[in-house]
Amino acid sequence: MSITLRLSQVLLSGLAAWTLAAYAGTDESPGGAASDAEGLPEVVVTAQKRSQRLMDVPLSVTAASGDQLTKLGISSPSELTKAVPGLFFQQSTFGVPVYSIRGIGFYSTYIGAEPTVTMYLDQVPLPYSIMGSGAVVDLERVEVLKGPQGTLFGQNSTGGAINYIAAKPTKDLQSGFDATYGRFNEVDVDGYVSGPLTDTLSARVFVRKETRDGWQLSQSRYNAPSPVSDFLTTHADDTHGKRDFQTGRALFDWTPSDRVNFELGINGWRDRSDTIAQQYEGWYPQVAVGGYPEAQGIRNLPLAPHNDRVADWDPGDDFTNHFNFYQVSLRGNINLTDSLTLTSISAYSHFDGVSRTEADGTAFQDFIVIEEGNIDVVTQELRLAGKLGPKIHFTLGANYQHDKDDGDEGSNFTATNSGLGPYRFHVLDQPLDQRVDTKALFASGEYQLTDQLSAQGGLRYTDQQRDLVRACFRDPGDGNLATAFDNFLRPLLGGNPSFPQAKAGDCVTMGDRPQDGPGLPFVQNVTGSLHEHNVAWRAGLNWKPNRDSLIYANVTKGYKAGTFPSVTAILASQYQPIKQESVLAYELGFKLAPTSRVQLSGAVFDYKYDDKQLQGIRFVPFFGNLPALVSVPKSDVRGAELELTARPLESLKLSAGATYIDSRVDRAPVDAITGQPTIVDRILGPFDITGKPFPNTPKWNGVSDAEYGFPISSRFSGFIGATGTYRSSTLSVFSLSPQFKMTGYGMLDLRTGLETSDGKLRLQVWGHNVTDKYYWTQATATGDTFTRVPGMPVTYGVTLTGRF
Repeated sequence: MSITLRLSQVLLSGLAAWTLAAYAGTDESPGGAASDAEGLPEVVVTAQKRSQRLMDVPLSVTAASGDQLTKLGISSPSELTKAVPGLFFQQSTFGVPVYSIRGIGFYSTYIGAEPTVTMYLDQVPLPYSIMGSGAVVDLERVEVLKGPQGTLFGQNSTGGAINYIAAKPTKDLQSGFDATYGRFNEVDVDGYVSGPLTDTLSARVFVRKETRDGWQLSQSRYNAPSPVSDFLTTHADDTHGKRDFQTGRALFDWTPSDRVNFELGINGWRDRSDTIAQQYEGWYPQVAVGGYPEAQGIRNLPLAPHNDRVADWDPGDDFTNHFNFYQVSLRGNINLTDSLTLTSISAYSHFDGVSRTEADGTAFQDFIVIEEGNIDVVTQELRLAGKLGPKIHFTLGANYQHDKDDGDEGSNFTATNSGLGPYRFHVLDQPLDQRVDTKALFASGEYQLTDQLSAQGGLRYTDQQRDLVRACFRDPGDGNLATAFDNFLRPLLGGNPSFPQAKAGDCVTMGDRPQDGPGLPFVQNVTGSLHEHNVAWRAGLNWKPNRDSLIYANVTKGYKAGTFPSVTAILASQYQPIKQESVLAYELGFKLAPTSRVQLSGAVFDYKYDDKQLQGIRFVPFFGNLPALVSVPKSDVRGAELELTARPLESLKLSAGATYIDSRVDRAPVDAITGQPTIVDRILGPFDITGKPFPNTPKWNGVSDAEYGFPISSRFSGFIGATGTYRSSTLSVFSLSPQFKMTGYGMLDLRTGLETSDGKLRLQVWGHNVTDKYYWTQATATGDTFTRVPGMPVTYGVTLTGRF
């Protein structure tokens, strides 16, 4: 079956929802309505750091307004997958969000891991994925840029960029609110006030509070055949998955003259929600023979039912996130001339937090993970942009960023590998602190060759110094791990018994590098340095035969920086940094508006992927299979994308998008010494991933939405809408085992309601995942178990929106 035919089928999969929306309650003839139909609104974006019509931007960009996001119930980055084809979300094993675009992503369980899909709020970086958790509120729009974006938006954007554009202060007094009540006692309330403070100063203040009771039920304490209400009566405090999230933003806009403008932004959020409990899907011990016996009791536990609400966790433990984030930014714009603008963007961002995740899916403490992070980021951008005559647009600039990234991964466990020989330990601690200084110079421009043909190009030179200032495998303070390494492991590996012994709280990582000397001494602080530089670039041709048509061809090179791994490091050499990865992307695309009521865009792409960074699994003696960073030498991603927006009737709005992705490893990583594969299947051991598709990269992905409005009276109109999403099956990690397969699924959201003719009040009744489709966002193995992370079950509620 051809790609084009399959894309067409995915697009047409939304027609049932469209038909439902189009003809429910209407008595208008399609022909008459179409003749009076309004055109589609013109969308203006800043994808190239200057205002342009979306139809004029020679990139694959999906844009959605803040009002669209509210109607779709999208309030977090993970939910953008409902509106953006080719964007995928995966929750890592320990709760860290992972995003990928067209198969380009970086899976890591570490809070301080730098993603391949970068996020920005009003062009201010949110350089770590966890920082973007509160960004999808009070927005003018969101723009998702696909493909490498390194020339304008910096390195670490090999997959793409998500740009959040906040709703700005207004010159007149305005206010608004949204109030939601839904299933599981969900209460979401937000509001804003915007307006002038003086003749030259205006402000906008927004706050939001989200709460929801736990939606997960304990498998060991809930008898599945009995009513849920009976369980809740006797176990009122023993549910899981509660939501407790607060966010706020304040923007100040000062315009002292018609050539000078300053924007001060202050935003932050606080998260006290539960981490998601996992579902037990199978027993497979880390140490099959000779392991410690307590965990053997898990072997005979019943597997979790395929029910999205049933999971399990250790009773009496606290699995609440304690995350905090704030950011302060200042942007200044000076119009030096009518065609030349100098822009400065300064920002400070801070995140701190700790979370506990029940990772084994049972009520037995086989494996609990504790993630801590304390991240400070200072960024500064200075750029000059404008026009040189009628044919040249240009941007010149410089960036500086300093990251202070202190992280710690720990675990409490009683697994089959919770000791060495006769020595037991049940707590592990792995600190990892990095300091990163990144400097860059960039330039981009567009030259009008003819009235219809233009050329574009961009360059960014980046120099990065990354220092590992603290890392080790550390005794948590009880002395058990230190004793096991002193008396059992180091002698077994041939260490010098005369060296000083490790004490409680000491690092037990053994030095095996030349600078450590012979005899495997304990290294109390492993340090290192990684200095890298690169030149990202883009070149393209754009042909506009008329105002509403564009055909473009781009070649782009992007980079993601290297890093030091967060691993259980028995030997100091395990902290060897992984080098930067790169993507060379070829894309041919088009944007067409054959009528004022139809817009169609599409692209085909081919990515040559070098040194893909991957969190795989390596076998570590005495400890079993543990996470490790590896580099995949050669890979390839090919695909196609199609998006359609239409307004065939005045009151009928339709949109749909589909993406096809064919990813493949061309050359697999091997151990430099043994020549053996470095990717380890949990059950089957090392295997060659050559020819295998990427994890979390479904071949097919589609989104569709429809909304039909109809008059009720002179003061009120009604609407009905539907949103459909689909993704085909994929593996969560490179593996040959079926336990890691995430099956394909489709979901349907519905909404209906009424609004006043002036649009100031809207009442919406909604349902998400109305078919209660059972799906999961992660399939993994930790401790002695296989587990799954379930997605949300059906939810429903009502939302009242007011704008004044």
